[in-house]
Amino acid sequence: MSHLQQQLEANQFVITAEVAPPKGCNPNDALATASSFELVTAVNVTDNQGANMRMTPLILAALMHQQGIEPILQLTCRDRNRLALQSDLLGAAAIGIENLLLLSGDHARFGDHPEARSVFDLDSVQLLQAVTGLEQGHDLAGKKLSAAPAFFPGAAVSPASEPFELMMQKCIKKAAAGARFFQTQAVFDEGHLERFMNAAQAEFDTPVIAGILLLKSSRMAHFLNDNIPGVMVPQELITRLENSEDPLAEGLCIAREMVVSARNHCQGVHLMTLGREDLIPEILAVS
Repeated sequence: MSHLQQQLEANQFVITAEVAPPKGCNPNDALATASSFELVTAVNVTDNQGANMRMTPLILAALMHQQGIEPILQLTCRDRNRLALQSDLLGAAAIGIENLLLLSGDHARFGDHPEARSVFDLDSVQLLQAVTGLEQGHDLAGKKLSAAPAFFPGAAVSPASEPFELMMQKCIKKAAAGARFFQTQAVFDEGHLERFMNAAQAEFDTPVIAGILLLKSSRMAHFLNDNIPGVMVPQELITRLENSEDPLAEGLCIAREMVVSARNHCQGVHLMTLGREDLIPEILAVS
């Protein structure tokens, strides 16, 4: 059982962070970043995030595991069909990776290879069902496995998405398909988080890890609102960043406030610090 699973099942408040594989074949900087995280239980390894080509997350996650850093392997449906997804999952299990975050993935047209053909043979719900099948000892074709893996699979959710009812329907399907935890998109409004948690707790008891993104400027906040589905930075926060003499310091305050909110409603936080991993202890200091 992974440390992430142990802590969530023991009702401990967990802290996760993330690292992107390199756009190249040298993993050392990414490994150094992952090893620098303080107070973190497990580290997400992103999978061609934003549809931008990088090293396969399976290799970086394996190297992290070898160094004693617990990974959360992200897998998207965008780049692989059901054969490749199941193969990667079995490979992950063979090297001891248990934590998964299973995603549909951004369409290739939004990334650095817009001419690439997106696969989407499965969606995230079907991928969760595939993981359940592998754990039960068979593949999606019903063929028996020689040895069954054991995973701790999670899924993504966007509390600020509208229409809210449609987002909740998808979330309920993911829980029913086998999601053992949820990580949210970056959330900046306690009201959105509270509304989601109230609705979620009425439907299932799956733990939720709130996404906390460090805002560095008002320009960044506007970019998120304009380009990232399911993310909404309230105007009052944008105004705080615009009026601040030190926008990064203001963004740090906002992140602290959201961690406090998450402690009131969720079972953990997922910190996205975008190169400022050194600020993680400060983000958590008053929580």
